[in-house]
Amino acid sequence: MSQIRIGIVGCGSVSQIVHLPTLRQLSDLFTVTALCDVSQKVLAGLGDDWGIATRLTDYRELLALDTVDAVLIANPDVYHAEITIAALQAGVHVLVEKPMCLTLADNDAIIAAENETGGIVQVGTMRRYAPAFIEGCRLVKEMDAIRYARVHDVIGSNSLVIEPTSRVVAADDIPASIGESMRQRTDEQVRAAIGEAPAALSTAYRMMLGLSTHDLSAMRDMLGMPERVLHAAQHFGGLYQTAAFDYGDFVCQFTTGVDKIPRFDTYLQVYGGERVVRVDYDTPFVRNLPITLTVTETTDGWNKAQTVTHPGWGDAFTEEWRAFHHNVVSGREAKSSPSDFRNDLVLFRDMIQLMDGASG
Repeated sequence: MSQIRIGIVGCGSVSQIVHLPTLRQLSDLFTVTALCDVSQKVLAGLGDDWGIATRLTDYRELLALDTVDAVLIANPDVYHAEITIAALQAGVHVLVEKPMCLTLADNDAIIAAENETGGIVQVGTMRRYAPAFIEGCRLVKEMDAIRYARVHDVIGSNSLVIEPTSRVVAADDIPASIGESMRQRTDEQVRAAIGEAPAALSTAYRMMLGLSTHDLSAMRDMLGMPERVLHAAQHFGGLYQTAAFDYGDFVCQFTTGVDKIPRFDTYLQVYGGERVVRVDYDTPFVRNLPITLTVTETTDGWNKAQTVTHPGWGDAFTEEWRAFHHNVVSGREAKSSPSDFRNDLVLFRDMIQLMDGASG
């Protein structure tokens, strides 16, 4: 299987701006054979633009095709679990955009389906596949002892970057009833995850699923799973959050929020006694922007040296897709697997419980 045939379920902005160009770039590894979306307008626009003849509105029909080896699931997140399980049962491998699911029950059902079928599921936390991040993890593991760490992610709304830089075929032909059904389903799944909660906590949980899973997944990759959550708080209706994670010998502080400034202020920073390692990210909606690694250290206790490296032009999504190809061909479990993603949901649950206690 040198070239994997991909079906795309969900053809919104991330598929249009990132995934389709990336798969075209990696045409020696992938070919897109089918599109699925509830918007006929989007299907027509993307199908014509990219020369993809098979255009469907029901994911079940896509999974039944003998021209699809693997599926990208990039539609609204409340549908990810059911489509992931259906794909595995159909013998189709899965790259699913984060969040893979909203509840631990769905997560466990996906793990069971993956184990039963032997299929590959890779969750789209692409920041973990960036060369700068991978090198940063190696340097952190060389440290004698970590004394402190920070995870910071304060960004402007994605639309502030997308609108002036990209052409996106809008799904403005979808009936209002579909949107209302999705909102009801989202509310039900959030309640199943965190129980009856104030609106601010529900918003905070959705923020965790949509943005913080990038940060905490990368934190776990670099530092491991924390022993517990020491502190968690939300402000401004759940749009801003802080947390402190206990790693025994050190604490990792976490901050996130969304504002109206068109920029991406996102990094992980780890402090040792003689070395500080920092990985900086930029918006994923402009392809191939630098992801940099900064190392500040001393070798003699007197002098300071600082290096800023950008390990080659490329995109974290590209490396994510390369890893997916390798995982499918070799049958290797993805590092961003369903079992790995479950740890994010556990941290989110614990954070919400502390936020709920603080507001009670």
